[in-house]
Amino acid sequence: MLKDITIGQYYPADSLIHQLDPRTKLNFTFAYIVMLFVINNVWGYIAAFIILMGVVILSKVPFGYLMRGVKGLILIILLTVVLNLFMTPGTVVAQIWALTITQEGIRTSLFMALRLIFLVVGTSIMTLTTTPIDLTDGMERSMAYIPFIRHYAHELSMMMSIALRFIPTLMEETDKIMKAQKARGANLDTGNILQRAKALIPILVPLFISSFRRADELATAMEARCYRGGENRTKMKVLKYQRGDMITYGLGVVMIGMLLATRLLNLPVLL
Repeated sequence: MLKDITIGQYYPADSLIHQLDPRTKLNFTFAYIVMLFVINNVWGYIAAFIILMGVVILSKVPFGYLMRGVKGLILIILLTVVLNLFMTPGTVVAQIWALTITQEGIRTSLFMALRLIFLVVGTSIMTLTTTPIDLTDGMERSMAYIPFIRHYAHELSMMMSIALRFIPTLMEETDKIMKAQKARGANLDTGNILQRAKALIPILVPLFISSFRRADELATAMEARCYRGGENRTKMKVLKYQRGDMITYGLGVVMIGMLLATRLLNLPVLL
């Protein structure tokens, strides 16, 4: 399951999405995430699905590769569905002992599952089509327009980029530690919740030690290269918007308008 996490990885390909400016992909992804929390009916999720599928096709990232990220979060998605299904008040459809299933609960759980899936896939597309260096430059340039954090834009973007970059590394390290502990006779897959939690201690301790060691090595390497933050730093490759970015921004405005229309207009509600 650890290998199924795709956020933070880069998938090289020659596609229209890969060629876009990182600021364009960041802003488009942010707008899409916000719209996912705005829409509230089936027509909005149909529109969000069409937009997402169009981006997936243009990115040339294999659909099965994207679904690996969803597979890694299947337990969280199922837990969210179950909680919303049995804890949302409304018109009772069925009752299992003391638990009741309502029409509103079915609707909410379905929408929450779709929202989480679209959120994971949309975010994965951004990281899979953008190199860590481009992502750092894009975040720095985007945050430079925010008044309260513009002076810390470089440091914040550097920290977020390093965090994303080390997600696959930490997952690989965790997998190696788990295999090493199993080879020594550790039982990680059986027992109740408390026993499994206790069995994780031999994994978490060396993982934390390895993470601190990597952080120290990274800090030493940055100091050896005379890194002193973003002050007076220049770029070898200056980001510039191209024609494709302008077209994408136009399509983004259309996307926002279409998703808002599904909420504001009195369209027939299927669910």
